[in-house]
Amino acid sequence: MAELKAVYHEEFLRGFGEKVRAVYGAFDVDGFVAAVLEAPWETLELKARMRRITERLGQFLPSRYEEALAVLFAVEEGCTGLPYLFFPDFVEVYGQAEEDWELSMQALARFTKLSTAEFAVRPFLLREPERMMAQMTIWAQDENEHLRRLASEGCRPRLPWGQALPMFKRDPAPVLQLLELLKADPSLYVRKSVANNLNDIAKDHPQLVIETARRWLGVHPLTDWIVRRGCRTLVRQADPEVMQLFGYADTAEGDALVTQASLSAAPATVRIGENCELQYALQIREGEQVKIRVEYGIDFVKKRGVSRKLFLLSDKTVPGGATLSGVRTHKWADLSTRRHYPGEHRIVLLVNGQEAAAAAVMLES
Repeated sequence: MAELKAVYHEEFLRGFGEKVRAVYGAFDVDGFVAAVLEAPWETLELKARMRRITERLGQFLPSRYEEALAVLFAVEEGCTGLPYLFFPDFVEVYGQAEEDWELSMQALARFTKLSTAEFAVRPFLLREPERMMAQMTIWAQDENEHLRRLASEGCRPRLPWGQALPMFKRDPAPVLQLLELLKADPSLYVRKSVANNLNDIAKDHPQLVIETARRWLGVHPLTDWIVRRGCRTLVRQADPEVMQLFGYADTAEGDALVTQASLSAAPATVRIGENCELQYALQIREGEQVKIRVEYGIDFVKKRGVSRKLFLLSDKTVPGGATLSGVRTHKWADLSTRRHYPGEHRIVLLVNGQEAAAAAVMLES
């Protein structure tokens, strides 16, 4: 989402200001734009820019919350998409008073259909979790997919870019109770959120998610899709129970799953920003067909220690004795989520979570 910050420029702000002035004649467009762009605007990231817009709206809209919301309601139809996240953010900042609860819930329900209120619901959850979860349970049964998705996405314990919900990290039971209502939702938009929520819970309570997966599997094809996606972190970790649950070949018993394997990297020395080619080959044991997950993992050098990241190569069922091979280009460019450091990076070929071969790349600055 970080790249979205560029959309908040003077032309966007002025265009939005004109929409507001069309329904609220006292709105000072020039003053609003100038106030938003005050230093240190250029150094602000996405969420900080969004909050700046929210706060300046609070200065230039009517001082009474319900009157300010009425203005936003009047222009909401032409304000759709993630750039307008400041609409639900306005509710988060100015709508926390007890007397505004019902109006704020109505506003969040309206605004989530235009962008998303997944971030704005979280302060309400942190303050009154039982009351807010009761509201989200109602949304989970709404005919509108955006509200059903908000019910799930808003209570994710580890929502990216959102405030963490420590009470649900400790005890996700209320979240799982809500997800029961959505486990066969007809909307892919909603199902993705349910799966992501399960995946969040699995990071703190893996056994609880495994138990949920066992209970949900076979209930409905749509539920099976959610379970598989919701257990993806546990699959990456090659949790034995989860691997067995999804039918992956057991690597702990009987003959070795992989009889031969190789992995090479060329060139073996690269600079940050360059690419290398990884070439792999492996042979599966003779016998019955097996389900395998082939990945390569890189032990990235960090400021302190190393951190492994996995990359999927193949996930399928193959006949006994099958040979798999391929080439994958790996880019060593810095990303917003990953910074590279010079040093030797160990690379491993993994089959169902077990190392089958290894290579190394020396990364230079």
